[in-house]
Amino acid sequence: MAQQATSRPARTARLGRVIAARPSTVSAVVLLLPGGHAASARRPSFLAASAVRPLGRRLARAGRADGLAAHVVHYRVSGWNGAEAQLARDAEWAADEVVRRYGDVPVCLAGVDMGGRAALRTAGHSAVQSVLALAPWLPEDDVAAPPEPVKQLAGRQVLIVHGTNDERTDPELSFRLAERAKKANRDVCRFEVHSDGHRLSQHRSEVLALAADFVQGSLYGYPYARPLEDALAAPPPIGLRMPLASGFGGSLRG
Repeated sequence: MAQQATSRPARTARLGRVIAARPSTVSAVVLLLPGGHAASARRPSFLAASAVRPLGRRLARAGRADGLAAHVVHYRVSGWNGAEAQLARDAEWAADEVVRRYGDVPVCLAGVDMGGRAALRTAGHSAVQSVLALAPWLPEDDVAAPPEPVKQLAGRQVLIVHGTNDERTDPELSFRLAERAKKANRDVCRFEVHSDGHRLSQHRSEVLALAADFVQGSLYGYPYARPLEDALAAPPPIGLRMPLASGFGGSLRG
């Protein structure tokens, strides 16, 4: 008698353990979107999720008194995979899951590398209030393919941060996307971290301080630090090539 074939259960995305706020006190959520690959059907690596946890801890610590929680999004697979845009689909599922768990709370999508692309692409979700994209991976310009969309960024506050010496993701591509987005949405700014690479490790403390200031301002309405306020108000290209000053965060609103 032939054995009946058994199929593996479909992989599902999931949220990692909550960082900081207790579930009963959550007033806003940051969804941390790790990096990935252009094409891959493999499961995401443990290292990719681990790489965004320090950012989550820094953001949650800054917003603890207000009830800010953070979750790492664990993708089904590690690849964007062309038109399937699987990381963006998992980010959208995660935003739905936040609404299911916590109700009508504002969400910031915070992504790095390919997760930055997912954050920008998923900004149109009704729960999303802001987007933070660190060294986002974006596709090369291709006359045979439509450009990366920006309509979904309308009505959201958007911060892009990119190292000028990034050899993995082209900083010029994030500038071009920000330039297009700024035409439809004034609440877009971009900071350049001079001499820093893809991991933004040389100026890590400044990048984390900038990210925390942006998240507190975009989710809770706190006044932005002067450099962020100036970047958002400045016309292109000034507000899209704003240098991140060494020592930022030492006296944010002083």
